[in-house]
Amino acid sequence: MKKILTWGGIAFLVFFVAFRPESAGNVVTTIVGSIGDIGRGFATFISSLVA
Repeated sequence: MKKILTWGGIAFLVFFVAFRPESAGNVVTTIVGSIGDIGRGFATFISSLVA
């Protein structure tokens, strides 16, 4: 079952990138931006603990 879901996910990813590259780029930009926001939040939290 896990193998089927993995291959299905890969197939969906390839399809998404091939036929909707602009949307795929927007998804990646959103994910990277969210990771950056989380990192800044942790940095602010740690800074407030130290100061």
